[in-house]
Amino acid sequence: EVQLVESGGGLVQPGGSLRLSCAASGFTFSSYAMSWVRQAPGKGLEWLSSISDTGTTYHADSMKGRFTISRDNAKNTLYLQLNSLKTEDTAMYYCAKHAGSSVNYGMDYWGKGTLVTISS
Repeated sequence: EVQLVESGGGLVQPGGSLRLSCAASGFTFSSYAMSWVRQAPGKGLEWLSSISDTGTTYHADSMKGRFTISRDNAKNTLYLQLNSLKTEDTAMYYCAKHAGSSVNYGMDYWGKGTLVTISS
């Protein structure tokens, strides 16, 4: 059974940083592309970053320079480093598995999310 469990969210002041983690199990993690998406209160899903099986990364233009995706295949874990956080970054953050090694495949499994709240 595929499982994706996010962690690392919390309450942070504007300008702060967080590192989100996504622990994966039930599939060969190193063989699949992965992504992070978020949903702010009252808004739709927003794609943030993706990483292929070989480590090629893609970031939404609005996130470049602030958010960095990475993966540790030995630990079956996906990460998202969030820097220079703003109040508008408040959202539920989800990791997602793609159906293949490339980010061109659709996302087929999602975690339950971790809440990030940016407030002073």
